[in-house]
Amino acid sequence: MTKRHLIFLRDVTLYTFTAFGGPQAHIAVLLREFVEKRRYITEEELMELNALAQVLPGPSSTQTLVGIAWKVGGLQLAIITFLIWILPSATIMCMAAISYKMFADKAKFTAILRFVQPIAVGIVAYATYTFANKFLKSRVSTMLAIGSLIATLILQNAYAFPLLILLGGIISSALETQPQENELRVKLFSNVNPNKVTYFIGILLFFAALGAVVNQTSVFSLPIRLFENFYRNGILIFGGGQVLVPLMYTEFVEVKHYLTNSEFLSGYALQQALPGPTFSFTSFLGGIAMGNKGGGIVGQVFGSLVAVIGINAPGLILILFIVPFWNDLKKITRIKNSLSGINAVAVGFMATALILLVRPFGLDWKAYLIMAVSFLLLNYTKIKAPFIILLGIGLGLLFS
Repeated sequence: MTKRHLIFLRDVTLYTFTAFGGPQAHIAVLLREFVEKRRYITEEELMELNALAQVLPGPSSTQTLVGIAWKVGGLQLAIITFLIWILPSATIMCMAAISYKMFADKAKFTAILRFVQPIAVGIVAYATYTFANKFLKSRVSTMLAIGSLIATLILQNAYAFPLLILLGGIISSALETQPQENELRVKLFSNVNPNKVTYFIGILLFFAALGAVVNQTSVFSLPIRLFENFYRNGILIFGGGQVLVPLMYTEFVEVKHYLTNSEFLSGYALQQALPGPTFSFTSFLGGIAMGNKGGGIVGQVFGSLVAVIGINAPGLILILFIVPFWNDLKKITRIKNSLSGINAVAVGFMATALILLVRPFGLDWKAYLIMAVSFLLLNYTKIKAPFIILLGIGLGLLFS
């Protein structure tokens, strides 16, 4: 490993502990620190990597950073960069999952959370609003969003998500693409190694089948099913962490009851106060899910590990697999056009999650007020989510 590679890893470490604010803020920091200051890649290369991360499912900030590392130093540097980026926040979220039960029954802890949880819902409302403004630009995209909202509210089934995402991509691609690309697509896909594609899909099918076959009373059953759940969602999530929340909430809280509403919102609020990838939230989900099933501390650590590997594996595999022939891929407008439909469906998912998250508030007007104030602060001021979360914790301590 060269001196330049070591300096790059040092910069990645600094970036990991200062990267607040989600994908939009992350790309601005990457532009300043990795392009303008260090010149690891050009601005054009960064924008292309970011565009590729938007086209692919998975954690966009993670994929962009790993893509930069691949360009700077190849596969080894990319893997080390991924570990530096993901481990700190995932470790904190795992420890939070382990310690959650120790404090959950204490009155002071509950009093603090009564301010923090509505703030977390306000953050989801803001993400839904910004996504809707960004992606619902046509009648088709608006109808797709409304359709996915209605479908997910009615079906309340984890397997509705992949079908709706696929349908949204097909509709937008069919309506927005001119029929002139067959030769280009044949050229591109002739370069794709079918064995890699088989491995990618095969992992999902293997764990899905294993989860169905293994007796659910077995100690191995839940970790296997959790890995399949997270890996599947890692394939489905377009748009980064904002879309992760509604998918996880509907499947893990509403459908499978791995967590309670309070546990989910507490973990999400903590993650919003941390630097690093939003996908580290899954570490908390996996740890809590295993803890609720009597897995003990060892089981919770294992659950967190399974969750982090499962949710990140598809995006990591895809970015390292596709970067080498991105120049061909980006020419295919049918692929790019499918993204508008996928994002429109994702807006519907986010609206569904918002409705389900608000429902437990009932007639508690204070919760609605805190949620509304959080939304307004995010939308009309430059105050970032971590500071609003810390404000909520301070109010909880003050009034508990």
